[in-house]
Amino acid sequence: MSRTAAILLAAGSGRRMAGAVDDKVLAPLAGRTVFSYSAAAFAASGIADLYVVVYRDQRQMTALSAHAPTPSILVRGGRERQDSVMNALAALPEDIAHVFIHDCARPLIRPEQLVALHKIVRRENAVVLAHRVTDTIKQHHGDGHLRTLDRSRLWAMETPQVFARDLIVRAYQRVADKQLKITDDAAAVERLGHPIALLENSRPNPKLTTPADLAWLEYLLNHDEVS
Repeated sequence: MSRTAAILLAAGSGRRMAGAVDDKVLAPLAGRTVFSYSAAAFAASGIADLYVVVYRDQRQMTALSAHAPTPSILVRGGRERQDSVMNALAALPEDIAHVFIHDCARPLIRPEQLVALHKIVRRENAVVLAHRVTDTIKQHHGDGHLRTLDRSRLWAMETPQVFARDLIVRAYQRVADKQLKITDDAAAVERLGHPIALLENSRPNPKLTTPADLAWLEYLLNHDEVS
């Protein structure tokens, strides 16, 4: 029987937190660690048969293991995000058919979203949680000229991003072979020309990137915006 794995990325350096916290995924948020929200959402959804927790160093690994859902394996991350994902993919057992990849700096995911993504990936082989862009976006050409992009066709990518295991492994192998630099997993699959489904997220799912984001996330939690 094929199984599903969830890769929980927690190895990011958090440079843009400017020292506000020692480790952003272990930072306290409304009484719990940031990481524990993602772990709890996945556990409640029941979609994963195995978790791969990607850590930065030995100290962080010890702390994360206390909050990791079960069963979990812990894998050391790489220098860049794409290296961490590749390390996690290499650690998957052979019977894993589908893979969730989630940045644990996004603590507001919900179990029902995970269930919906799981249903879609079994049909489409690739799906990403995303939201529509509401700002007017302009492309700057460097010579003072701007071009307005059609925002009705623009989406902001979130995580989780979910793929058939053979597809995402093949996509990342191409990234490695071509020495490409990518910022999310969908970009790797795009290089193969494979279509990617979008699941629109109408709820806040911000990424903890700067110190101000901690206050925003706590506000959302305390005001039941994600309940």
